[in-house]
Amino acid sequence: MTFEEYRKYDALGLAELIRKKAVSASELVEVAVTRAESVNPTINAIVQPLYDMAREMAGKADPDSPFAGVPFLVKDLALEIAGTPRRSGCRGYRDYVSKADSYIVERYRKAGLSFLGKTNTPEFGLTPFTEPQAHGATRNPWNIGHTAGGSSGGSAAAVAAGITPMASASDGGGSIRIPASCCGLFGLKPSRGRISLGPQTGEGWSGAVMEHCVSRSVRDSAALLDAIQGPAPGDPFIIQPPEKPYLETIGEAPGQLRIGMSIAHTLGQEVEPDCMLAVEKTAQLLESLGHHVETAPLPFQQEDLTETFLTMVCGEAAADIDTLSEYLGRPARPGDVEPSTWAMVMLGRGFSAKDYAYQRRKWNEIARRLGVFHQQYDLLLTPTVSRTPFRIGTLQPTTAEKRLLSVVSTFNLERLLKARVGPLAEKIFAYIPYTAPSNITGQPSMSVPMHWTKDGLPVGVMFTAPVGREDVLFRLAAQLEEAKPWMKKVPEV
Repeated sequence: MTFEEYRKYDALGLAELIRKKAVSASELVEVAVTRAESVNPTINAIVQPLYDMAREMAGKADPDSPFAGVPFLVKDLALEIAGTPRRSGCRGYRDYVSKADSYIVERYRKAGLSFLGKTNTPEFGLTPFTEPQAHGATRNPWNIGHTAGGSSGGSAAAVAAGITPMASASDGGGSIRIPASCCGLFGLKPSRGRISLGPQTGEGWSGAVMEHCVSRSVRDSAALLDAIQGPAPGDPFIIQPPEKPYLETIGEAPGQLRIGMSIAHTLGQEVEPDCMLAVEKTAQLLESLGHHVETAPLPFQQEDLTETFLTMVCGEAAADIDTLSEYLGRPARPGDVEPSTWAMVMLGRGFSAKDYAYQRRKWNEIARRLGVFHQQYDLLLTPTVSRTPFRIGTLQPTTAEKRLLSVVSTFNLERLLKARVGPLAEKIFAYIPYTAPSNITGQPSMSVPMHWTKDGLPVGVMFTAPVGREDVLFRLAAQLEEAKPWMKKVPEV
């Protein structure tokens, strides 16, 4: 099989070829390895090749499993693959080796996937772009000068470049949907509790994090969720299982949906024209498909991000440092992590337990607000992000900000940092004003590639459903995919 032939198929299509003996799983791995060796030096998506592991897994793959030996990539953040490094984008973990599989990884194995490697991520998954000092920036295959998004940027870039048809991704504030939008892919964040994060993690980021994937096709995402969903012993959240497999669901008509649409920015800032145009064009398509779409007030508020969500993220960053210290056997130092990470750690340490508990209570207010919204609308439609993929380095701290971070870190000036954190936080949240609320509420949310700019950069739109209604999202996504196919759109890298 040539790469050009390989790239025409999604993961389920490749698995079907394996079952028909039109191609072997081992042959597919070699195509994927060749493609990775060719394109990865340019896009820097894979930070840990596992080619020999993939070859071994392909040779043992069960042809009756859903993915029958298809090559797959795993995000190098929280998931553990026994006997392999796990660095989480942090130089402090350069020598860490996983002792046991995560439950999700065990389910990947049962699904027949062959682990080709691990993908790049920002340090501890803290930013919506993938530019860690430990591994360098991941580049967007549609334009290598631009971001692939984050924190699952390595996975998204690899899939967009055709290395594998799908890859694992996780989402604590938009980290599946943001890179899916940047790289022209489908990305769905499942409901809280749909997938077990154990045994290493119970509730990632106080329940904000969910694992899944980025993929080229809707049906691959549905089939993978079928394979990995469900609770495991000790899970803090258990959700009602789906009435039927999601792969069956996508073959059903979604019916006439009531969709509330907003392009208002949560922080009151500007949204780039292409991001607004993507929503407007999608709304027109939805109307032509029989759905009812109307402009609705955005059910988000600025403080949802700059106070409530930020407090949790900084608290988790501080906890990450304690976990790193435990691994190192000594207190972690500023040199073990990036300056911007250390600033978040200091801010997290500066918050009191009262601060954290008070902001955590705000999660209920946000969930109730969204609950009221969904009494009127089946889905919320917004841009995925507020701007098209920006040039690499754009959201990195400026020289003045770096100087501030250095002074703060050197002299432990938490009060100074608190006074200046507003502008620093808004710089990031200005780019991602829509994604984090569904992480707070635990709702399923998806980014669908519905628009490309004149310069050829992808732009996604985002749909959010009530908790437990991934089926509604999958039905609609399949309908949009049929009405406006995107799989044949591929970058030239």
